[in-house]
Amino acid sequence: MEAERPLFSIVIPTRNRPAQLKACLGSISRLDYPVDRFEVIVVDDGSQTSLERVVSPFREQIELTLLSQRNSGPGIARNHGAEKARGQFLAFTDDDCMPAAGWLKALAARFAGTPERAIGGRTLNALPDNTYSATSQAIMDFVYAHYNADPDHARFFASNNLAMPADRFNSIDGFDRGWPLAASEDRELCDRWLHYGYRMTYAPEAVVYHAHSLTLSGFWRQHFNYGRGAYRFHQLRAQRGLGPFKPEVRFYMSLLRYSFLHKYTRLLPILAMWQLANTAGFLCEMTRCRNRRDNKRLNDMTV
Repeated sequence: MEAERPLFSIVIPTRNRPAQLKACLGSISRLDYPVDRFEVIVVDDGSQTSLERVVSPFREQIELTLLSQRNSGPGIARNHGAEKARGQFLAFTDDDCMPAAGWLKALAARFAGTPERAIGGRTLNALPDNTYSATSQAIMDFVYAHYNADPDHARFFASNNLAMPADRFNSIDGFDRGWPLAASEDRELCDRWLHYGYRMTYAPEAVVYHAHSLTLSGFWRQHFNYGRGAYRFHQLRAQRGLGPFKPEVRFYMSLLRYSFLHKYTRLLPILAMWQLANTAGFLCEMTRCRNRRDNKRLNDMTV
């Protein structure tokens, strides 16, 4: 007899972070939700050592599948997991995240009323004493306040706390399979989801804790890559006929107001570095793409 289809498939991409993955799976094993109504799919994106010893103990508590692939990035890993998923809804999180006990219950309540929408929850920093992690949290809080001011007409969710109907995810071909970076692939997915006429709802009661320990160099590298991803994102939007890139002046004005209203002025130097890293990454990727196009033209001319 065929097993009953679970309501949720939790998909977790991971690479070389066994300790974080263990903590993530530990929190999932403690979810306040029937274990027969969800499955967990971990996708190893080319880790240097096997993760079998990490996941094996949890198989006695939850339905868990471990998949492996060559290092191809988290977007491709999520697609790989989604291909094997049996759930009606896909719930994405990351290996350095720990869903709160009521996470799936909150998502299920939202889907009960709007089963066709994408639902994004709230992500909270689990490392408040890390200044760079705290700044990343402040950035995410602002970004959500800006793009999801109307929760029923949300425009962006990070992929570490995002759920959507599996059939609609598959209908738009999931995360971009040609995306070259581990940054901004969620932004592109959300934009494409809206482009297809689908809607998104922000559900702050669906909480995930994010334990991403950052250093100065790690913070710079992360937001430099987001800048690179932003250039790719705007290039794809232009290809879809949505117009060329224009700086969002209102976004930056809102950022300044938000920083003062929420007493983030002590973080202003790091917030300035965030924008500098983003700009540097954006310009770097623009230069790379133009050089590739110029080289291609030269090669075509010499053939």
